[in-house]
Amino acid sequence: MCAWTGHARGRMERVTGYRDLAEKLRHASVAIGNFDGVHKGHQTLIEDARAAGQPVGVITFDPHPRRFFQPDAPPFCLTTPAEKARRLERHGIDILYQLPFDAHLSGMEAEDFVRDVLCDGLAIRHLSVGADFRFGKARKGDAILLRQMGLERDFGVTIHDLVGDETGEFASTAIRTMLQQGQCREAARQLGCWHTVSGPVVQGDQRGRDLGYPTANLSYGEQLIPRYGIYATWVDVLEGPYAGRHEGVASLGERPTFGINAPNFEVHLFDFSGDLYGTEISVSLVEWLRGEVAFDGVESLIAQMDRDSARAREVLAAASIPE
Repeated sequence: MCAWTGHARGRMERVTGYRDLAEKLRHASVAIGNFDGVHKGHQTLIEDARAAGQPVGVITFDPHPRRFFQPDAPPFCLTTPAEKARRLERHGIDILYQLPFDAHLSGMEAEDFVRDVLCDGLAIRHLSVGADFRFGKARKGDAILLRQMGLERDFGVTIHDLVGDETGEFASTAIRTMLQQGQCREAARQLGCWHTVSGPVVQGDQRGRDLGYPTANLSYGEQLIPRYGIYATWVDVLEGPYAGRHEGVASLGERPTFGINAPNFEVHLFDFSGDLYGTEISVSLVEWLRGEVAFDGVESLIAQMDRDSARAREVLAAASIPE
């Protein structure tokens, strides 16, 4: 989970439009972008917005514009909208403006977006934006236009160059590549937290229970599918009587031993007994342990699961989020 870096004044407000808002939901200092992953580059924008004044807001879009323009593309998002909201709240955001990205918004001229959404709708005081941010019809709007219109409409603008460390610039695209290669620690270094797979627990085929390893199954939905294999995990149960953090081991893949070809994600919680069906959980991928293997029988599969579990416990006992 991401570290808490924000305030304790109250719960974050979530807004899904920009018209006819209550005054308490306007006049914020905001950061704007897609915020997929809420990585360290995004966190820089948030801290700048916080320094500019209160309340602090984030403007983001749902669905991701790439999904709107490429509806048939494979899943690519690092975070679900719910997980993104949880991370932003932990970073002390007062107001999340989760604007619907639809035909109306995608067809809006850049100048109209500034006037209608940022000024007339949200009445922003200050805007923090990355130098590579593009917006408006045909992506004609950029950070320079925002600065010019800020002077005209009396809101401040801070433009941030991309930030990074010795591993490279902090970027959602780079993190996706790391996860597809099973590089959990490298991704965590950019995110500032472990990458998570989030969602409600769904009905599985219950093979794990028969093998002595009952699992919680998640439907992947719109999230990026990382490298297939076995992972050491922390599992945060977000609601209900079992709420809290649990250690576990997860399997992501097509389960070749059973001849199943559809991607499947299931996690076994160590030393846990209870019903999680329908419960929202968030699974942190701490280390990729090994790739998928087709076993010649159930006994050899169980023996390997025992070894995987022992290794996962060792990894989790020593794991810390890399600086």
